[in-house]
Amino acid sequence: MKQVEHIGIAVKELNNSIPLFEKLLNSPCYKTEVVDSEQVKTAFFQTGQTKIELLESMTPNGVISRFIEKKGEGLHHIAFEVEDIISEMKRLSSEGFVLLSDAPKKGADNKWVCFLHPKGTNGVLIELCQSIVS
Repeated sequence: MKQVEHIGIAVKELNNSIPLFEKLLNSPCYKTEVVDSEQVKTAFFQTGQTKIELLESMTPNGVISRFIEKKGEGLHHIAFEVEDIISEMKRLSSEGFVLLSDAPKKGADNKWVCFLHPKGTNGVLIELCQSIVS
């Protein structure tokens, strides 16, 4: 794993959270995006080398909605940039980690993504990210 790529934060409403994080980070939101595969709307901020991703559910029974119902708004996941997501998935699987998908999915910010089950990572949802090269 190369570095922390971004930190994901679950929010109820981007419209309320974007201005809050712009003030907090003293930085504008540089991008919003819909990720159909995860049924979320996202907003990105850059602070130093790290990005912050806000996630709002597009459906009442979506992953983010269920997360907020259970735990409230807050830290959802930590994403790590990887050189080769397929190799990293194979390596982690062979080490006993449970992957939440058999193949990478197209995620936000032009990335291939795969999540690790938090039961095997001390309760922290981990995301692997690799830039999609066109």
